[in-house]
Amino acid sequence: MLAKVHSCAVVGLEGAIVEVEVDTSRGLPSFTIVGLPDTAVQESRERVQAAIKNAGLSFPGGRLTVNLAPAALRKEGPAYDLPIALGTVAASGQLRPEWLEGALVVGELSLDGSVRHVRGILPMAALARKEGFGRLFVPEGDAAEAALLPDLEVIPVATLTQLVNHLSGVVPVAAFDRRHLKTPAPPLATDFREVRGQEHVKRALEVAAAGGHNVLMLGPPGAGKTLLARALPSILPAMTVEEALDVTGIYSVADLLPSETPLIQTRPFRAPHHTISHAAASMCHNWPRPGEISLAHRGVLFLDELPEFGMRVLEVLRQPLEDKVVTISRARGSHTFPANFMLVAAMNPCPCGYFGDPRRDCSCSSATVTRYQKRISGPLLDRIDIHVEVPRVEFEKLTDDRLGESSEAIRARVEAGRARQRRRLEGTSLQSNGDMGPAEVRVFCPLDEPGRTLIRQAMNQLQLTARAFHRVLKLGRTIADLAGAEAITPAHLAEALQYRPRRWG
Repeated sequence: MLAKVHSCAVVGLEGAIVEVEVDTSRGLPSFTIVGLPDTAVQESRERVQAAIKNAGLSFPGGRLTVNLAPAALRKEGPAYDLPIALGTVAASGQLRPEWLEGALVVGELSLDGSVRHVRGILPMAALARKEGFGRLFVPEGDAAEAALLPDLEVIPVATLTQLVNHLSGVVPVAAFDRRHLKTPAPPLATDFREVRGQEHVKRALEVAAAGGHNVLMLGPPGAGKTLLARALPSILPAMTVEEALDVTGIYSVADLLPSETPLIQTRPFRAPHHTISHAAASMCHNWPRPGEISLAHRGVLFLDELPEFGMRVLEVLRQPLEDKVVTISRARGSHTFPANFMLVAAMNPCPCGYFGDPRRDCSCSSATVTRYQKRISGPLLDRIDIHVEVPRVEFEKLTDDRLGESSEAIRARVEAGRARQRRRLEGTSLQSNGDMGPAEVRVFCPLDEPGRTLIRQAMNQLQLTARAFHRVLKLGRTIADLAGAEAITPAHLAEALQYRPRRWG
């Protein structure tokens, strides 16, 4: 007897329908799974057999063949346990196959028949809705995540026995009630008012947040670079529903979505250690999954001690900084992940950290300082819009009881600037000034004659590349948006030019 159950695979960040075909026939007892399964799928044989028996059902004797179609698509992970078990039960006559029509089934089985969590539920739910499946059977702990998408009946499954009784009409299971969908309040980030001094750095981060620009902070140890970077999310605009679902899908596929947080509402802040490999930065696991670069999508990627990162890691950043995506090519295929993030980097001016410090002598030779700074390539530096020096904080400012401007007040200005950008960029796929390319810069960043004169002089004196020229104009446009100005003036360009690097020319 033949039974069919529909399940789903995750390829990159997208779902793909997998048809689980189960056939029983006479012969010596055997259990075969075909269709390019990996080791975890092959091990389903033991889990499914034990789960069916411990659920009080009969495991069929004779030959049992399971085909995961399409056969050309590689299958990985334990998400096929539950559909294979249902197909086995239906093929052995304990469940009518037509009861499984119009349903998508995913879930890992324990030996006692309970259903465990699987990764990638949100992309699977999106595919189920797109392909017209009316019901989605998922592990009980994953039901809230699947219910984030409307117009889809989500059935939480705790055990195999419960699901069989539901399908046979013995004990129906109620669909997940979206009124019980809870999204915890996002945790509070470090408030800018707690950062002492560094007003010019706060201004630079405000400009960066308003336009989605990349930032490099240069200063001695203990000046507050890491604290400023960790406070940046507190002034970023709130994510839209579409952005939240986008980020949640990435974390779901990476299996990093907290069980108590079905929807990620805060912008990601990723701070990988400098010992990270280039593979982990761009992709996790042999099966392509989002790495640190994609996990920072719609948020902040913070690289502390930038020159300490491997050369290959830093060069991996060049594509996403320009194209907002990262493409991974392997023998098994090519996958593209979204990577629209703000890069915030911090570094010391030299290995000891005190080159140029007015109070402490540097112990590094000039050759050592030069080698250290040249670890960061010119093309990568050109892709960073804002370069700002972070000096040591004076004693008077550290002991001042007065608090600085709050993150809430700064965020209000940032959101007002972003609103102006959205109105200007309406009709395009761009969301902020930092996303603009040369064509958009030509249209949205016109200069008057005084502005053209200033930028011409700056290009000659600072030896700006074409990429740096466009980035100065984008930065000037953001500064004008923060000021509520319709046109870019020489004052806006002058501030933008102050954020160009000095030590590298």
